Amino acid sequence: MEGGHPALTLVLALAVGILAQAVARHVRVPGIVLLLVAGVALGPDGLGWVQPHALGEGLFAIVDLAVAVILFEGGLNLEISRLRREQTPIRRLVIVGALVTMLGGALAVVALFDWSWRQALLFGSLVAVTGPTVIGPLVDAVGLRPRVATVLEAEGVLIDPIGAILAVLMLEIVLAPGTDSLASGATGLVLRLGFGAVAGIVAGFALAGLLRARHVVPDGFGNVFALASVLLLYQGCDVIVPHSGVLAVAIAGVVVGNVRTRVDRDLREFKDQLSVLLIGLLFVLLAATVRIADVRALGWAGLAVVGVLVGAVRPVNVWLCTAGSELTRNERWFIAGVSPRGIVAAAVASLAAGALESRGLEGGPELRALVFLTIAGSVLFAGAVAGPLASLLGQRLPGRDTVAILGAQGLGLALGEVLRAAGTSVVFLDSNPRNCRQAEEAGFAVVFGDAVQERTLLRARPRTVGSAIGLTPNQMLNSVFVSRARERFGVPRGYVAVARPESGLAPELVETPDFVVLFEGPHDIERWDVRCRHGSVEVEEWCYGGEPEAAEGEPPTKTGDRFVILSVRRGGKVQPMHEKLKLVKGDVAAIAVHSVERDEAHASLRAMGWEPQPAEDAG
Repeated sequence: MEGGHPALTLVLALAVGILAQAVARHVRVPGIVLLLVAGVALGPDGLGWVQPHALGEGLFAIVDLAVAVILFEGGLNLEISRLRREQTPIRRLVIVGALVTMLGGALAVVALFDWSWRQALLFGSLVAVTGPTVIGPLVDAVGLRPRVATVLEAEGVLIDPIGAILAVLMLEIVLAPGTDSLASGATGLVLRLGFGAVAGIVAGFALAGLLRARHVVPDGFGNVFALASVLLLYQGCDVIVPHSGVLAVAIAGVVVGNVRTRVDRDLREFKDQLSVLLIGLLFVLLAATVRIADVRALGWAGLAVVGVLVGAVRPVNVWLCTAGSELTRNERWFIAGVSPRGIVAAAVASLAAGALESRGLEGGPELRALVFLTIAGSVLFAGAVAGPLASLLGQRLPGRDTVAILGAQGLGLALGEVLRAAGTSVVFLDSNPRNCRQAEEAGFAVVFGDAVQERTLLRARPRTVGSAIGLTPNQMLNSVFVSRARERFGVPRGYVAVARPESGLAPELVETPDFVVLFEGPHDIERWDVRCRHGSVEVEEWCYGGEPEAAEGEPPTKTGDRFVILSVRRGGKVQPMHEKLKLVKGDVAAIAVHSVERDEAHASLRAMGWEPQPAEDAG
């Protein structure tokens, strides 16, 4: 396969990229590590099946468009409310931090290699970025506290376009050295940043407006319309002001991600899946362009450069940029210890190396090899130390002691109040803005969005969730939510509220012992939501005295839907009531009673062995 086959190269990179990321998730290693290994193994120095040079100039077009989509997707997941709270360290890390890393990286290269200052600064600009493709999975895997996670995620998304523009500026100076090129480069940097930011804001609001408006974008076209718009924005900005598109698409993603649209849930899922596809494609293709001989030629000096960047430049950078902020010392130390490089560094390094080679200048292969060595080294280091370092510095979220409730209304709020009063952390998930606002006003943590989508579940910090409760009138939705939480994030316990257990449940729950009916049995959740809205539901405490002797040998039965047993307290521990829980004498339950039918409800409870809890013993 000397000449290479363009179509085979492309489809192999796509397929292997997805396969490598799937394997990485199963074995719990950073996906980039397997992608780099796969790219080298299939490239010219390995099996020779993936030949990036067969794509010609098309490789650079693929890289450009893929990076645009990845940066837009990264921006979609940044919440402006969280950015505002940590804006000072984020702003410094993105602006000042990029310059500090560029200078630090350049100093390391000049000290250890016989490179010119211009080449060294070009390398420094290439490794000034971190990247959402590596930070996001790391934050998820470690389970970081919100403030640290916000700073790292925002830095990863926002520094990528700035670092890319900075790298382009340094490349122009290397290709055309001189005072004039330096002055024009500085002017170009300001122009690119300014134009990209303005274009991104304007385009973001325009795209969000079009997606919100009914009868403008037909149903089912929202995702492809957004994708086409992002690519047009990227290329359009680059035509008007070269290399301004990277910042424009990232800013547009932040805007669209913080404006509610009709296709918000579908758009996030679509872009997430597309980003996974493109990340795999790019890393396999770009890793295949790196020659093993070039990496070996770097020797110990190459590893030393990576060590200086990770162990010296990053800590100095973070301590300078976070000085005087609200971040604690431990938070600053953790951020200083984590700086994996991602896809933008790889993409821009390949473009820069290609530009040097096309001009007949030396240093392209060495530059590419050193950047990829930095990517591999920084990712491996971050993957190895992030977990232990977070534990040592107290930056990990607590263990699985949170209850996640799908449905911030009616019985959901009532159950949340009972659990919170017992000292249990509760987070609600809901796609109804009114329900979310009601729960927030009650003081609960709330995640707005489609709870069966992975991105929404991630915002609920599922690594800290011990119980997932589906408590909406839609029992299929309830069961899918519980199933996703248990399978994807390993949530130990799942409870599903049902009205008719014989139908409307996800097959994967019905066919396994994971299916547990919430409360003491089926209930009409929609009816109880209406009762709660009308204020005709009261929560009372009752104590279980044991099974009563039923008349004529028949056990007492519950009639009607006059009460719901929300939770049971046993030995100081409160847990949600569920159908498989065997009651014992002395259990104290929080019971929601329909006040209109209070007398009938009380009679049924007494017949089942319950007695009102004395007021002095309540709680």
